Amino acid sequence: MAEIEGQVDDGFGAVADAFRANFDERDELGAAFALYVDGDKKVDLWGGTANAQTGTPWTEDTLQLVFSTTKGIAATAIAMLVQSGTLRYDDPVSKHWPEFAAAGKDDITVEQVMSHQAGLIAVDAPIDFDQIMAVTPVIESLQEQAPMWEPGTAHGYHAITYGWLAGEIVARVDGRRIGQFVQDEIAGPLGIDMWIGLPESEEERVSRLETTPLPTDDPALLEHLGKLYARGANGYRALALDGRLSTAKGNHFNTRAVHATEMPGANGITTARSLAKFYAATAGTVDGVRLLDTDTMNAARTQRVSGDDLTLLTASRFGAGFWLHNEGAPMIQDGSYGHPGAGGSLGFANPELGIGYGYVMNRMGNNLTADPRCLALNDAVQASL
Repeated sequence: MAEIEGQVDDGFGAVADAFRANFDERDELGAAFALYVDGDKKVDLWGGTANAQTGTPWTEDTLQLVFSTTKGIAATAIAMLVQSGTLRYDDPVSKHWPEFAAAGKDDITVEQVMSHQAGLIAVDAPIDFDQIMAVTPVIESLQEQAPMWEPGTAHGYHAITYGWLAGEIVARVDGRRIGQFVQDEIAGPLGIDMWIGLPESEEERVSRLETTPLPTDDPALLEHLGKLYARGANGYRALALDGRLSTAKGNHFNTRAVHATEMPGANGITTARSLAKFYAATAGTVDGVRLLDTDTMNAARTQRVSGDDLTLLTASRFGAGFWLHNEGAPMIQDGSYGHPGAGGSLGFANPELGIGYGYVMNRMGNNLTADPRCLALNDAVQASL
């Protein structure tokens, strides 16, 4: 039986029950969940094992890499620049990043980049792992890369490249790298643990990710994953950068190199408590801090694309960088905006419900649609409101 610790306010006992049931019934290893309602923290739970190899328990201060849940942080950084008036979603990216105009990309807009319409899911340049960690070779390769479809005519999930594209836009407009921007403008003011590029001083706090064997009794899942990760397929190109990044044996995302680099589409490291507070502050005021005003928030969560995704081979729905509530990532109801991450993590806000939601975990699921652990927590949150 996993030991569960933390805080649950009156009226939210169902959430604690669902969190515990994830360990008892859904093979949870280590995890944390937090919920803010109308600017107040109502739930803050953690439990289980942070490192299965050493048996280290999950504690109040355990950090977790959250894969694509990071994209919501990058989307907020972009939205904050739009809010300041230094950037517009309809700006050509090349207005701020002139080198980006190469290879027919001069008319690609910030909105198209943020909503996965740019056709830049990977790079053809033969860069290796060390060059990816250095970031600059990736940026230079994206500058030279021709789109893989006509931008604006379709969307396909830019699983990893999204973050470097958004991060370089931030750097060109603001002058700070996105990791520093997040510290100065988001994590610092909110007093939260949230990094894109983790300092070495925090490394020992990071939980170790564990993959889950593929279920042999789910032929539909196996068939879809086979198509998704077929060599040369958009999924393989985007999700694994043509095999250069892997969550399989020797998981790159457990390495210090990946934790330390800036990969704003996939390597954010945070806590559930911080994720929930962050999202609450995009939709309202928390401890005197509000990140996005109402007009900016509504612009960022306005649907830009929906339907068939050329990368994921299923339906997806995006605002300006935020994943929007849909079957692939249910966030309780329409109006929610946030982002899921590989394996199961999820962060989102819903202004109409007044919530900021954060769930992180270290045992990665293999689900094509919503993770059962999140579904259970969603139902419990909805029942408690």
